[in-house]
Amino acid sequence: MGGHGSLYLAMRHQDVFGAAGSMSGGVDIRPFPKNWDMAKRLGTYAEQPKRWEDHTVINQLHLLTGGSLALMIDCGTEDFFFAVNEKLHAELTYRNIPHDYITRPGAHNWAYWSNAIGYQLLFMHRFFAR
Repeated sequence: MGGHGSLYLAMRHQDVFGAAGSMSGGVDIRPFPKNWDMAKRLGTYAEQPKRWEDHTVINQLHLLTGGSLALMIDCGTEDFFFAVNEKLHAELTYRNIPHDYITRPGAHNWAYWSNAIGYQLLFMHRFFAR
């Protein structure tokens, strides 16, 4: 859950982070309540819905203002997280929050990420060069 963690921490701690990137991130954990032992950490969604709502990236957007955080989101079109990334992109666009969003053919695997990392590094290089 590195992509989710990166965005979640940066959005919650903008005093520390100026930029964040996600590759194939699970940017909304709610559609996956039985995966990755998340219920062991958050409780079940049925028992702890507020905890799940409070700990998912897409529900942190209220913390952002235009340009407050440089964001790079990248996801393959065959990734099981593609739909939640599309939703995040749409919500960021609706809220006029600048961000880079890249999609390419690919799944949730190293073949995709080995290509995606170059885009992330270029984005971060440009951020730090400013």
